[in-house]
Amino acid sequence: MKNAKTMVRKYWKVYVAAVVLAVICDMIGTVKINTGIGTLTLFPMVFAVILGGLLGPDVLKLLDTEQSKAGGTLVLVVLAPFMAKMGISAGANLGKLVSVGPALILQEFGNLGTVFLSLPIALLLGLKKEAIGACYSINRDSNLGLTTDIYGPDAAETKGTFAVYIVGSVIGTVFISILAGVVASWNIFHPLALGMASGVGSGSMMLAATGVLGEMYPAYADDIMMLGGTSDMLTGITGIYMGTFVGLPLARKLYAWLEPKLGKKKHRKGTK
Repeated sequence: MKNAKTMVRKYWKVYVAAVVLAVICDMIGTVKINTGIGTLTLFPMVFAVILGGLLGPDVLKLLDTEQSKAGGTLVLVVLAPFMAKMGISAGANLGKLVSVGPALILQEFGNLGTVFLSLPIALLLGLKKEAIGACYSINRDSNLGLTTDIYGPDAAETKGTFAVYIVGSVIGTVFISILAGVVASWNIFHPLALGMASGVGSGSMMLAATGVLGEMYPAYADDIMMLGGTSDMLTGITGIYMGTFVGLPLARKLYAWLEPKLGKKKHRKGTK
């Protein structure tokens, strides 16, 4: 109890800012923008992330660095009720999970598709071995630990992983909520498939994506959240093994094949 009072006195600005932002973002609500290539759906969480970032020490300076770090830690507390709700939902729908079981397991391999898309782009942008660490996974906490353990903290591969980890921490939630809305507006994929794809191994990103999808497909909202949470849990469990035995070897092989071609092309352009 004494510790709780100390925390409230020390970080009262964080709690007040959270309440004020929650009220403002709830009043803004969900904003939909037709971009021509799809509908851009901006969920209240997106506005909260952007406005919260503006309050930090780099812009408006209403919160100092220590208070900003405390706010980041409290995100886990806020996510806990959502995760509990999804666990209860999954437990009550075990029959549905069993019926889509093979799809849930196989969709893990879909996470490797980003290696084929992102690695060539990274090489064209001039990255060298940093591209291996940056492109073999979504690079959350477990992947950062894996890359550091295999290559060491000063290796180029680890620097690539760390760079994506930082970018994902700053704008990952905003990016995936926008991406989910745009892809869903194409009407190519079934809402449940999109729900499974939301489980990328990051709880906050998964919640942002399933929140947008639930708004767009209210009839499937509960099933989308259930499948997204289960997929996220599976990715968290199997992600480290997929990265160790599939993701990293695949990225290394692809790098060895593409770097002499795309790396030289970039070099020639740079010397003209």
